[in-house]
This record gives sequence, structure tokens and C-alpha cells, in this order.
Amino acid sequence: MSHVAYELGTQPECWERAAELAPAQRPVLPKPGERTAIVGCGTSYYMAQAAAVLREEAGQGETDAFPASEFPRHRRYDRVVALTRSGTTTEVLELLAGLREAGVPTTAVIGDPATPVMTLADELVVLDFADEQSVVQTRFATTALTLLRAHVGRHTVGAVADARTALTEPLPEQAPSRRQFTFLGRGWSVGIANEAALKMREASLSWAESYPAMEYRHGPISVTGPGSLTWSIGEAPEGLAAQVRATGGQWVAGRLDPLAELVRVHRLAIAVAAHQDLDPDQPRNLTRSVILTAGEEAVR
Repeated sequence: MSHVAYELGTQPECWERAAELAPAQRPVLPKPGERTAIVGCGTSYYMAQAAAVLREEAGQGETDAFPASEFPRHRRYDRVVALTRSGTTTEVLELLAGLREAGVPTTAVIGDPATPVMTLADELVVLDFADEQSVVQTRFATTALTLLRAHVGRHTVGAVADARTALTEPLPEQAPSRRQFTFLGRGWSVGIANEAALKMREASLSWAESYPAMEYRHGPISVTGPGSLTWSIGEAPEGLAAQVRATGGQWVAGRLDPLAELVRVHRLAIAVAAHQDLDPDQPRNLTRSVILTAGEEAVR
């Protein structure tokens, strides 16, 4: 069994632990009414997108999400939350250092506390039980989002039950043999759709895209056809399923909690990798953490 296959299978238990941990972390996470930004890189950025929408939907206050490299330093925030599995990513560390100089309170949600982020963030939430050996993130990302979801009162035991279902039910018929994958979301599940597409690209080198569901008709559906799969994570717009089927493409309607649907996509990514005789533990051109040299930083 690959590292990523083992780790994705432990997600329900990790989510339960994160939800239990959330009340004790309330003092270091954004308080109701605080203007907040959530940042990350890659997978963590997409989790930040989902968390930002959840927090605003819960009436907790204005919340933005940014890649760490694109954080608008001219804006004022009451707190910045950084999601970083490794605690070593260059862009995150540089941002935290700059925010400390500017006097902006920061909290890092991390997998490995024995990293440079310890000395740069004002507060830490350690999810070491969800840290991973794999390059491709699964359980740390979804556990960090569960923590933030529980913090704003939007986590449910049903999400954990759905995750267990997602680990055991059959994948959509013929899905592993498809050549093109499109994931659609609405509200907070837009970030989940973005992450689903990234997982397919990382683990299986697939052509994978993601869009807000209502935007799909505005151009992207033109490349849908036989050999493609369109997966709705969350509620789909009326009539869209029929439009996709009319192109000859396969339609998958997400029935589970959006985060649990992502678990199904994790399984699909591994299945597609196996179908193509790829090793999901050794994704092409990727490392567990992006650490830039001085020269590389200069040309970003």
C-alpha cells in the first residue's frame, strides 16, 4: 500500500480528533468579528478558500484567502492564519516574518512543530496526528479544514460518517479510464473542487480542471465530451447534468458532504494512477515542501 493510500484512509479518525481539539484552540484562532485572512500554498491555499467562505457564511466576519506569495501587504487584518503542513515552505515563512515586523497577529496550523514556523508565528495549532509521509497531501489538508470548520460551528458528525462511506463505496463506473476530469463547486465547495482537480493532476498526471458550477456553462463545457468526466461537489445547478450527458461526457453527482466527496476523489486519483501504472507516492516534479534558494526567490 502506498503512503498516500494509507493516509487518505485515516481521514475520518483525524477529523474526529480535530473537531474535539477545536474548542481548546479557540483563543488562538480568529474571534468573531475579526477581519481575517487565511493563507497557504497549493493544497493549503484551496483549503483556505473553503475555510474563508465557511467563516463568512457562519457570520464570523470578513475573511479572505490568498496564496502566501500573493498576500496584499497593504491591507489590514486583525489576524492571519497560515496553513502549512511542513512548516518549511519559503513563501509562508517569508510572509509570517513580514507580518511579525508589521505587528499583525498570526496563527499557524501545522503538521510538524519542529520547523522554522515555530519561531515566526505568534500562535501554533499542531495537528501532528495528521502529518504525512506522502508528497501528495490528503489527511493534513482535510483535517486542518475540519478544525477551522468546527471552530465556526459548521462541522457535523455527518461529515465523518460520509467520509467513512466515501472510503468504501464503489467509485463511479468507468471513472478510472477517463482522460479528462472537471470538478465543480458552489460556495465553500469551490475550494474543494479546486483541490480535487489538483489531486488528479498531482497523483495521476491527469488533465483536470475546476470551476464554480455556474461558470461551467460560460465556456468550459465546450471541451466536455466522450472520455471526460464532470463531477459536481455539492449541489449542482438545475439542468447541468443533462447538458453534460448531452455532450457524451460522464456526469457524477456528489451526494456526500463536500469534504467527504474529496475523499472519493482522493481514491479516484490513486485508481487513475494505478490504471496508468504510475506511483502516486512519487509525483512528477514535486517535493513535500517548496524551499526556494535566494536566486529562485529573486526571479519569482
